[in-house]
Amino acid sequence: MVSIEGIKNKEVININDGRSLGYAYDIDINLEQGLVEGIVMPAERGLLNIFGKGDQDFIIKWKHIKTIGEDVILVDLSARD
Repeated sequence: MVSIEGIKNKEVININDGRSLGYAYDIDINLEQGLVEGIVMPAERGLLNIFGKGDQDFIIKWKHIKTIGEDVILVDLSARD
């Protein structure tokens, strides 16, 4: 079983290109159904855009998560919808 604290602050890697997508900082939960919908990733912040004004965080859907390891979360975003 994986806890919320076990997901937060882990590096997220796309297995298709090996690219780091950043660090997960929250999860998205459907309270009506009691299901985890995905992990929340921060929007990219530029040097001149320190506070991310205008940027939105994005969610990687749970079905795209392949493995949650001790240090990283591996995701498959080849068929991202």
